[in-house]
Amino acid sequence: MPAVSEASRVTLQKLLLSGYVGLAEWLARRLGSPELAQDALHETYLRLQRDVEIGPVQNPKAYLLRMALNIASNRRKSEKRLLSVGETEALLSFVDEAPDPARSAEARSEMQALVRALEELPLRRRQIFLASWVEEIPHQEIASRFGITIRTVQIELKDALEHCAQRLKKRKFRS
Repeated sequence: MPAVSEASRVTLQKLLLSGYVGLAEWLARRLGSPELAQDALHETYLRLQRDVEIGPVQNPKAYLLRMALNIASNRRKSEKRLLSVGETEALLSFVDEAPDPARSAEARSEMQALVRALEELPLRRRQIFLASWVEEIPHQEIASRFGITIRTVQIELKDALEHCAQRLKKRKFRS
């Protein structure tokens, strides 16, 4: 802001106070908001109170209005960067699906327990389990691959699942 003399400051302050109603009405029409106009005039008054020098002002009313318009413009720009009430509420109601650190640690621990349980299985049973559950190979193809019946594949899978479930259940009771 250019330097302003003390006389100019006093002149601007008096004009603002004496013509407040008219200035506020003009700004409200220009800005489309009486509240924004009042806020801008209030901020203008506060800025005039600061100990900043103001040079000679040729048209004090125009100076005050330009100052208030600039303040209102800056306020609108800063408010555009803020979230609306609806946007804030939407963010606050957003459910974070990501597990917290404790759940992540627990899941890793369960996976390690499952891997240990799988390692305890006989080789063929483990291979059948992995082919079915990890590779998603149909039972018929698994049976052909191992030279066994589909019924044997089903029995091996049932036994593998029971073994893993039992190991994980024991683990949970120990925790």
